[in-house]
Amino acid sequence: MKELTLFTATHLGTLFLSNHIVMAPMTRCRAIGNIPNSLMAKYYEQRSQAGLIITEGTSPSPNGLGYARMPGIFNAQQIAGWEKVAHAAHGNGGKIFMQLMHTGRISHSLNMAPGTRILAPSAIKPSGQMWTDAKQLQEYPTPIEMTDVDIAQTKAEFVKAAQNAVEAGFDGVELHSANGYLLEEFLSPISNTRKHNYGGSIENRCRFVLEIVAEVASVIGKNKTGIRISPFGVASDMPHYPEINETYNHLTKQLNNLGIAYIHIVDHSAMGAPAVPMEMKQTIRKNFKNTIILCGGYDKNRAEADLETGLANLIAFGRPFINNPDLVERIANNWPLSEDLHMDQFYSADEKGYTDYPFYQMHSVTV
Repeated sequence: MKELTLFTATHLGTLFLSNHIVMAPMTRCRAIGNIPNSLMAKYYEQRSQAGLIITEGTSPSPNGLGYARMPGIFNAQQIAGWEKVAHAAHGNGGKIFMQLMHTGRISHSLNMAPGTRILAPSAIKPSGQMWTDAKQLQEYPTPIEMTDVDIAQTKAEFVKAAQNAVEAGFDGVELHSANGYLLEEFLSPISNTRKHNYGGSIENRCRFVLEIVAEVASVIGKNKTGIRISPFGVASDMPHYPEINETYNHLTKQLNNLGIAYIHIVDHSAMGAPAVPMEMKQTIRKNFKNTIILCGGYDKNRAEADLETGLANLIAFGRPFINNPDLVERIANNWPLSEDLHMDQFYSADEKGYTDYPFYQMHSVTV
């Protein structure tokens, strides 16, 4: 019987991966004081059978800490905390990238330190609410439109954060340009109404993202740099716009020219959001010659099919990793997946619904 591609070893650039399975980035809100801790290290260690782990969104800046208990990677305490996580993930031969995520306008001042600012390409208030530990759900505020100085400073923060991640022992970084956060906010003409340099034309709206990618890659290496995108996604008040196809066609061609390790495409249709059209996935596959990671509602059969056709080089699984810490082994052995998923504990502060999900137990039968 032919061995399934999903479970064979592979490479991400020069990085050896034990299988084709990626643990997708998922916000979990366990970083008390925005500092990674031993509980987080245990969580990632439990799931380190994945060929590649991509961490939860981690802010490169105090201005990007929009969520309660979101980790950062901009000070010495955070670097030290992340060192524990990287060491734990590597313990079972796993590899780990840190996702760098600036929340942009998807934020609230109650989740941020004094003196910080909620920044966005334009001063356009998103619809919706943000959880705060101090006052629970609150309306999103109107962000501050970034100046040229803010843009230059934010780019520098991403570069320094990438350096910090590598210093902490990570194998690379993923730049989060999806789900309505700062980088994607620049891509959309609805959240970005700037007229010059970083707004207006498709080329200008893509410029901020491409400059960050290029600068990060030049400092830590192309083979250590990836990006996540969500074309046609509507998370965080990101409605569709007529130039979506042209925008991502241009963006991914330019990303290919930069020679980075991967593009990670997330499709949230399994959770009720609009699907990323197959034509868009095929366009990106045509445009980008290095690794493509696909994510969104996969099971073993569909994952194997997309690997076999070459539409994807790696497959990312998200929520199944939450309540199945041994997901790779369960899929490989056709063991049942746990259906005991505590959604009310996704973003709580302790081990419940985080590190207390059991591993699969084989039950012997006596006659």
